[in-house]
Amino acid sequence: MSLLSRASADADSKEVERRVDRVKWFAQLLDESVKLPVVNYRVGLDAIVGLVPSVGDLITLVASLLIVGEAYRLGAGPVTISRMLVNVGIDTVVGSLPLVGDLFDFAWKANKRNARLLERAVLDG
Repeated sequence: MSLLSRASADADSKEVERRVDRVKWFAQLLDESVKLPVVNYRVGLDAIVGLVPSVGDLITLVASLLIVGEAYRLGAGPVTISRMLVNVGIDTVVGSLPLVGDLFDFAWKANKRNARLLERAVLDG
């Protein structure tokens, strides 16, 4: 491999790492950005916005799909994309149920799961 092509590969690798880090930050914002006092548990905007009936679930669905879209653009394989979509589907369907869905949203953290799937798919293997 020539020095120029090695430098290009390093630059591409750094860009992929930067984009994966951005996805991880976004997943953190959606799933664990707020520490609940007293119980010492973290929730994110997904669970909070999801408390708003209908509209909240739609907003969080779109936010979750942004992560899946970035995984696709980064070249994650069809198995990874499928698993990510299943996580988003479970989060959306169960999360839309009154009360039970809100409690589920506090625990499921589909975006963090998807960020880990993406990281393994494009950085580890």
